[in-house]
Amino acid sequence: MNKQPLVSVVITTYNRTKYIKRAVESVLAQTYKNIEIIIIDDNSTDGTYKIISEFNNRDLRIVILKNKTNLGSYRSLNKGIRISKGTYIANLDDDDIWFDVKKIEKQVNFLEEHKNYGLVGGGVIKIDEDGKEIIRYLSPENDKEIRKTILIDNAFAHSTVLFRKEVWEKVGGYNKLFDYAADIDLWLKIGKISKFYNFQEYFIYYLEKEQDNDHNMRNDSFRRKVRLNIKLRRRHRNHYPGYGKAFLLCWASYFYSFLPFRQRLRPILFKLRKLILGPPSYKYFKKN
Repeated sequence: MNKQPLVSVVITTYNRTKYIKRAVESVLAQTYKNIEIIIIDDNSTDGTYKIISEFNNRDLRIVILKNKTNLGSYRSLNKGIRISKGTYIANLDDDDIWFDVKKIEKQVNFLEEHKNYGLVGGGVIKIDEDGKEIIRYLSPENDKEIRKTILIDNAFAHSTVLFRKEVWEKVGGYNKLFDYAADIDLWLKIGKISKFYNFQEYFIYYLEKEQDNDHNMRNDSFRRKVRLNIKLRRRHRNHYPGYGKAFLLCWASYFYSFLPFRQRLRPILFKLRKLILGPPSYKYFKKN
């Protein structure tokens, strides 16, 4: 009988024929084998469902659900987690890759030894469409440092996390009302009843995709995201420090979206942020 706790890996996917195969294969390559993989196809209109069905035929640990209508990633995640059987939940976005084959093993061992921790994450390497590294970063490591900055900067990349299912249940899962920021809302809710930790190791390749919609749509989407982030920070401001800085940064981002030639201005604006708000909590490193 396997004494290792079961880990449920939940992947939601929509029209990702180009990426979904490598994402699933990165889970199958993990050294930690007591897993189930729940893949929710969010009513894809391309060949995504056919690809994940082929995985289902070759590995009995894989469970596939297909939504009849497009629900969005966070509603689909809630759906997958509800039916999961694992003690722990790991998320993987369908265009990311777990390149550290011991990711789950390391995180499970930590949570098994530290029962008062509910959520752990790790470092990120951003890559472009060709697989070339853009930049890599590490988030604050210990609970105290994470709490000091989590309201200002998201301390956990979604595909790096592992959390206890019982904690997810207690806080009510992802809140779809926060849309883009539902993951940050979940971390903040989890932090109210348990502790945080970030491994100072790189766990994932995060795909930085080119925007394929027009300029105005990108601006509208960006501004909507900023408004949601303001609402989110306001909801959690009594439980974490730094609300003033977070609020100021959100509004600065909002006005930034109206500027022409934003990419050229980014280095200058980054220096202004450091001068006014202090350096970001992330530790950035040049590519190897």
